[in-house]
Amino acid sequence: MSEYQLEIKQIVDYPRCRIYRQFIRTLMEDRNIRVSGGSGLFYYVVLCSYANFRTSYRRLDGINYTIYPGEWVCRLSELRNWFRVPFQNKATAILEKLQKQGCISYSLLGRGNIIKFRIKGWRQHNTVLDYNAPCQKDTGFFFLPISVASELISTERCSEMDCMLDLWVNAIYNDTQVLGSEIGPVVYMRNGTGNPLVSYSELAERWGLSKATVSRLMKRLKEKNYISLVTFSGSRGSAIYLQSYLSTMFQISDVMINKEEVAMALNIKIMLDKEEDTITMFNPKSQQSGVSKKEVSVSESGMESIVEKVKEVFAAQGFSCSNCPKFRYKLYSLSDDCTEKIHGSESDSTKHFLLSFFCDQTEIYRCDLKLKPAYRPIQGV
Repeated sequence: MSEYQLEIKQIVDYPRCRIYRQFIRTLMEDRNIRVSGGSGLFYYVVLCSYANFRTSYRRLDGINYTIYPGEWVCRLSELRNWFRVPFQNKATAILEKLQKQGCISYSLLGRGNIIKFRIKGWRQHNTVLDYNAPCQKDTGFFFLPISVASELISTERCSEMDCMLDLWVNAIYNDTQVLGSEIGPVVYMRNGTGNPLVSYSELAERWGLSKATVSRLMKRLKEKNYISLVTFSGSRGSAIYLQSYLSTMFQISDVMINKEEVAMALNIKIMLDKEEDTITMFNPKSQQSGVSKKEVSVSESGMESIVEKVKEVFAAQGFSCSNCPKFRYKLYSLSDDCTEKIHGSESDSTKHFLLSFFCDQTEIYRCDLKLKPAYRPIQGV
């Protein structure tokens, strides 16, 4: 009998995103994220979360309505509460807008008090079941086409809720095409670079907002534990990781995001100040570390700084070996042959090292490091 291994992924090439109804209900109830003045993505996703997978029936005002897959029927007052608008004519205006965009079709029943809507293209992206049964509205999931989400985002200025959903739809997890996605679910705007770093200016242009508005929104989403924001200095940008994504999408434990680990995954080098040429071969204080006796070695203080950062990464992932009295580590310089095979062409100032961690005499972890001296310019008189 063949053996199968389940791999949990959300990859770039998959054209749809799985959206759980419970997650949408959480967003609908969160009054800290505004929905007004949006592009329509939030409203469209709310309607999708109520659509049927199979034929069912609903009785309203003494009339039984037949509801087919991709459809739902509700009172206009219900729709107003879902959309969080003060008046019912605002809710119908939103439906009219989505219908003009080709996303839905709808009709007014019961003298305008009943709404019946249909999601266009529902059968293409979601499985339709042949049997008739009631359809749960607060559990399960549906598939949202990424192309439809991108089109809606591009139409008008996005609301805060639209921005939140755009981040969620574009999250990538455990895909080798996107750097840093093996650490956790990272937002990647599918720009073809494979690098998830994005600036506030890019997000502002994408969402039709000002840079200051995007900055305030990112801060609020971080405070509400919707995202983990990893920001780097200079013009590199930020990596946005989604919190509660793994537990919602895959029913597995969420992970802690460590900045040093993200930096290594994104090939952002750890910069060390240039030290004196004196090389320490061994640490006589703790007798737990050692450095190579080659001219490309780093100083003892530099080595300790590197090791501490790597130990923080391991500690964030639940490895507590660094606190054990049997813990040892050694830093080796790689030969030119290893460097060429592993890293390809690099600048002359970049040095490559192998950092090994030991439990007593047994090697337990191994890290491949790239180190580059940071030269500060001399201030003129």
